[in-house]
Amino acid sequence: MAPSIIHYLALIPCTWLGWRILKRVTTKDPFARISGPPSSFVGNLLDLFHPDSWDFNIHLAKKYGRVSRITALMNAPSLFVYDPKALHHIIVKDQHVFEEPEDFIRANSKIFGPGLLSTLGDHHRKQRKLLNPVFSIAHMKEMTPTFYEVVHKLRKSVTQQVSQGKEEIDMLEWMTRTALELVGQSGFGYSFDTLDPDGEQHQFGLSLKNLFRSISKPGILLARLFIFPYVVNLGSPRFQRAFVDALPWKALHIVRDMVDVMHNTSLEIFEATKRSLDKVDGGSEKRDGKDIMSILLKANMAASEEDKLPEAELLAQVSTLTFAAMDTTSNALARILDILTHHQDVQDKVRQEVTNAHLERGGDLDYDTLTALPWLDAICRETLRFYPPVPILSRQARKDIILPLSEPIQTIDGKEVSEILVPAGTGVFVSILSCNRDPKIWGPDADEWKPERWLSPLPDSVAEARVPGVYSHLMTFIGGGRACIGFKFSQLEMKVVLSVLLQVFKFEPTGKKVIWQTNGIIQPTTEDAEITPSGEQKLQLPLRVTLVNAKL
Repeated sequence: MAPSIIHYLALIPCTWLGWRILKRVTTKDPFARISGPPSSFVGNLLDLFHPDSWDFNIHLAKKYGRVSRITALMNAPSLFVYDPKALHHIIVKDQHVFEEPEDFIRANSKIFGPGLLSTLGDHHRKQRKLLNPVFSIAHMKEMTPTFYEVVHKLRKSVTQQVSQGKEEIDMLEWMTRTALELVGQSGFGYSFDTLDPDGEQHQFGLSLKNLFRSISKPGILLARLFIFPYVVNLGSPRFQRAFVDALPWKALHIVRDMVDVMHNTSLEIFEATKRSLDKVDGGSEKRDGKDIMSILLKANMAASEEDKLPEAELLAQVSTLTFAAMDTTSNALARILDILTHHQDVQDKVRQEVTNAHLERGGDLDYDTLTALPWLDAICRETLRFYPPVPILSRQARKDIILPLSEPIQTIDGKEVSEILVPAGTGVFVSILSCNRDPKIWGPDADEWKPERWLSPLPDSVAEARVPGVYSHLMTFIGGGRACIGFKFSQLEMKVVLSVLLQVFKFEPTGKKVIWQTNGIIQPTTEDAEITPSGEQKLQLPLRVTLVNAKL
């Protein structure tokens, strides 16, 4: 029996591969006249999504411009785009055509459940409608004291480490632990971490942090593309789990264990929130009903029948929102700290600004005061412009469509075109990084990290480009119906953390070479990082940390 199953499974990718090769050979390339990099049988995807692909993304933009032809597996023609008008159609006007790729939705559904990252169209809009109020500025203002309460614990623990003579500190670990605790407290009224200096990272946070690079390993990726579509609905969940358990595949089992941790923790949080709302919760969690999940459950109970979400979708939002709020923001914070070690003059200016603001206030800052600090705001905006945590995203055309361009491009035969026919099924790769660094938008200094650009009026070209991003003329948080719902949450988190830490600590390089890997999300490690049990370099950002005032 076993050999027949194995043969059957092997037949699936072989048949699919043969069909794709036949289709590729007999189908005319719709982008044959558009310039782009050379590719192999596996296309440019390994170059585009390799952990060291940052330079390749920059190279594509500089050499081929705002639109170029790249290829997916078996040289399937695709587009690499950062033209603002094209992005407006992809992200906003025609977003119902340019949807998330099928593999993205399929994988997220299995990992997170039917949450925001796993739904499309009206289903996705229905979920956002219920979630939008808890990410309003009014709610951010209410959560600000909770943010400070958590970050003060961080400051106390790092101070303890420095006072004990520990100069080299892994700030990525602290940013990850803090980000998880912030989303736990303000999102779910739940504590993941005491932020004790001798404590360990919660398994939920570790699973989320390592998830994307684990599911992007070559073997897992090929299985996602060639096998998973045909077996995703095969048998019951119990049968599927038994089959995964039986496969002698360590990489798959690592992903399985991560998903188990995420599901079990999410279920614990969800059930505790329900008990709290029923006023029969005997647990120790601090719950005042102002956390995101409590508000979401109350809103769902009050919603009309057509707007209500089933429990499975509410549960899925726990891991979905935690992942979205924790990983990108913690890495962005780590990037800012790393940059400030190389720009001590800017670090000093921000430190002086936040210190003066806290002295004038006589304590923690309120939301309006915090968000209005010009240098603090400038380093956040400029880092998110220059180093977006997610440099590229994928879309897939669901039907044939014309994609207009803001300016003509020259084809390889010397002609100019102002629009491109994109056939159904085509993959489109939106370069957030390239749009954010486009010199036609940001000027000749677009390739410089220059926070002072935000302290004076931006060039007219920035507004005139009409970049469809939801934040500061940038694509960092995307735009349209799939814009990052928690970008205000992320901004508040970054500013509270930085305003507290920079008052007390000075950050400097350790001399170790920091490597920023593209693992779906940009994450730091070092050349000499230890190898984890899964065979990867440990994610880390060691910085030299000292007290600004030795008497503290």
